[in-house]
Amino acid sequence: MSQTPSLGERLDGERFWADLQAQAEIGALHPRGLRRLALDENDNRARLWLIDQGQALGCHAYHDAMGNVFLRREGQEPELPALLVGSHMDSQPSAGSYDGTLGVVAGLAVLRTLQEQGIEHARPIEVVAWTNEEGARFAPGASGSAWFAGQRDADTILEAHDDQGTRFADALASCLTLLDDHGTSTFRPAPFVPHAFLELHIEQGPVLESLSVPVCAVSGIQGVNWYEIEVHGQANHAGTTPEAARRDALMGAHALIGALRDAVAGQDEQVRFTIGKFSVSPGSTNTIPQRADFTIDLRHPSQAVLERLDTAFHRLAQRQWSGCDISLRVTSRVAPVSFDPALVELADSAAKSYSPDAPQLVSGAFHDAIHLARVCPTVMLFTPCRAGISHHPDEHIERSDAETAVRALADTVERLLNP
Repeated sequence: MSQTPSLGERLDGERFWADLQAQAEIGALHPRGLRRLALDENDNRARLWLIDQGQALGCHAYHDAMGNVFLRREGQEPELPALLVGSHMDSQPSAGSYDGTLGVVAGLAVLRTLQEQGIEHARPIEVVAWTNEEGARFAPGASGSAWFAGQRDADTILEAHDDQGTRFADALASCLTLLDDHGTSTFRPAPFVPHAFLELHIEQGPVLESLSVPVCAVSGIQGVNWYEIEVHGQANHAGTTPEAARRDALMGAHALIGALRDAVAGQDEQVRFTIGKFSVSPGSTNTIPQRADFTIDLRHPSQAVLERLDTAFHRLAQRQWSGCDISLRVTSRVAPVSFDPALVELADSAAKSYSPDAPQLVSGAFHDAIHLARVCPTVMLFTPCRAGISHHPDEHIERSDAETAVRALADTVERLLNP
């Protein structure tokens, strides 16, 4: 007697891949890559594309006060908490086509399979595209999911601004107007508590490719602190000011960064320390810099290590460096999280049914799942990306790997749709 194929086995991999390539045209860079900054025109067009895809499947589309977009397929028992699946669709300024969006399109593929196969299920399922996960335009990132999970208040998010001075609130207002004018998405202002949250994502690291494994379960995410540092010196003439009289902000930043790196080096090899932005003003060849600004992205799986380094960073910022005063501001703290053990086991079982050698990984990158894990059982699945490259136009995934990962996601969904 033949066994009924699983939801993943029935999934149309060709259509999934076509949808993934179609979304990559929204904000495409040439010859390759993607630019969809949070709440810009391309990001908003991606929202409308997703809504249209969901509507064609007979799903109800919703958006909330942060511009998060949801596609809902109703269950036979609509009063049950919905199973939530998804990720984000915004990108870095010069990015690949799969970071985040893979998880949204994977959720869409699950909805399509349920609809086309005429599968009934007790629990509602919703696919979500979260707002501003990347934080490339408005820092810190994961705004939509953090608000939804009650981890960040709306006023703080709305007052963020980009490098051109545009407020998050103003960009969001334009987005919400567009969604309202589109007329196919209902406004749902209040968050809800999902039954569980599942997120498929590219690994953004080299482990799975090195193991030739197409999919694995993720057991947790390391914590991350973001900092903004200002170094205040004194502008003066580059040719006439003696070295002893200088308060050179660039030299102060250079000395401080060396001390910060020394503090980091005193920890284990799991710590990640990145200066992603750096600027000097007034920016004249023959003027001593009066001010230097830079950011720090600090990550580690242990909250204790993050706290030790945080203390060290604040202590260093209280000193003068090359005669310059320092201002340090913490813009975001996200503690490490361990995912729900039962869900990790479920996702691991689904992954191993397609790839028996699948490991379990801890995510080095933060994802929307880190916030959802505070309010409902949560798990992630990873699929490999070539050479571990992400946040770059060279980001690449193999179709066969991605299809396998989506099938594992679908099988995990199937086991959760009925109580």
